[in-house]
Amino acid sequence: MTEINKADASHQLRLIVPDPDLPGEKLRESRRVASLDIFRGLTVALMILVDDAGGERPMIGHAPWNGCNLADFVMPFFLFIVGMAIPLAFKRIPDKPRAIWKVIFRTIKLLFWGVLLQGGYSHAPDKLTYGVDMRMIRWCGILQRIALAYLVVALIEILTKDGQARDVSRNWFSVFKMYWCHWMFAACVIIVYSAVLYGSYVPDWEFAVTDTESVNYGKIYKVACGTRGKLDPPCNAAGYVDRTVLGINHMYQHPAWKRSKDCTLNSPYEGPFRDDAPKWCFAPFEPEGILSSISAILSTIIGLHSGHVLVHFKNHTARLMQWVLMGLSLLILGIILCFTHAIPLNKQLYTFSYVCVTAGAAALLFSAFYVLVDIWNLKIPFLPLKWIGMNAMLVYVMAAEGIFAGFINGWYYKDPHNTLVHWIQKHVFIGVWRSRRVGILLYVIFAEILFWAIVAGVLHRFGIHWKL
Repeated sequence: MTEINKADASHQLRLIVPDPDLPGEKLRESRRVASLDIFRGLTVALMILVDDAGGERPMIGHAPWNGCNLADFVMPFFLFIVGMAIPLAFKRIPDKPRAIWKVIFRTIKLLFWGVLLQGGYSHAPDKLTYGVDMRMIRWCGILQRIALAYLVVALIEILTKDGQARDVSRNWFSVFKMYWCHWMFAACVIIVYSAVLYGSYVPDWEFAVTDTESVNYGKIYKVACGTRGKLDPPCNAAGYVDRTVLGINHMYQHPAWKRSKDCTLNSPYEGPFRDDAPKWCFAPFEPEGILSSISAILSTIIGLHSGHVLVHFKNHTARLMQWVLMGLSLLILGIILCFTHAIPLNKQLYTFSYVCVTAGAAALLFSAFYVLVDIWNLKIPFLPLKWIGMNAMLVYVMAAEGIFAGFINGWYYKDPHNTLVHWIQKHVFIGVWRSRRVGILLYVIFAEILFWAIVAGVLHRFGIHWKL
């Protein structure tokens, strides 16, 4: 994964950092920015946690609609990281056509893996079957969104780069002025996104229930909209754009909104639908859709700015002032927009308030890692996260996407239900109270993350990395 695995295999994430205790030091030490690897590893670990435990603890999983739970920070963190890695990879661009080709090639690989892993081809670990009905393939997904954001922001960086990395003053606006065209592009993204989201007319629409396990399979329902500017689940412009461009059959069939109070009495947990549940509860919705992916580019641009701060400022204090002030400003702005009901926090629509809150949190969290790891040199406690971050695509595919779990679950004795996974469920989870079950589950997830950290560390020790 590009944003996880650095922007280029031939570019190590290294900076020339002066010794803060020797202001007049001319010789500079080249060293890796370990905090970025650790932040990347933490994000992958969070993805494993929310995928495995989100169903047991709603505050861990995605918010059904408005709101921001732990899982809702994962995607923006990924996008922030990919943006931050771009200036480090392209500090010097001697050959722009070659750099552009690398970006395009890497984007194609991300799209390929995204469709393969999330398009419906792999049904592991539950069904242990492979293959996809092309009438129902899902075109969008996590890697596809990352690919789009990476392609756009990396091309902007390459095409606007003057070829020389320059030191800048401590002035707060110095980096903004140097890269003003990037922020002009970000403003255009906000304008286009807002114009479509609030200005598009959303007509009535209909759909057929495609879930073969549903009692309503095959039924056709109609949803009444005929409005514009709404941000509710059935009548928002983001869903309208995806239904029109992608086709409703190619959208995500199990959106988080099915856990909302309108749909189920068990909200925010999953459960059977209410008798009076609106028809749109049965419909698909694409959380990584076209319009929301355009807005998601903003998270990458904010990460790009943080990477520029890392490149151009050579003093720890100056860097931290830039990151912390930007992070706090974004966080406060997002909270104000949310609590004044101007713009709700919504991951499904990737609203501007959601961009501000999550990007601000990413900047502050990275600043904390930078202090602990790159300034205070406390690297040993974070080694597992660092190992994951340096071999993150392997962990993402095997753990977060469940490929390894599917492999393990595919071995059974006599009965297909006599597998390791079913044994654990039968002897550990069945009959256990929810509170105890959650505790046991968290121990299992922690062991899983530690296992993959050790695997990634061993592979790194032998110089083996899964980079796309």
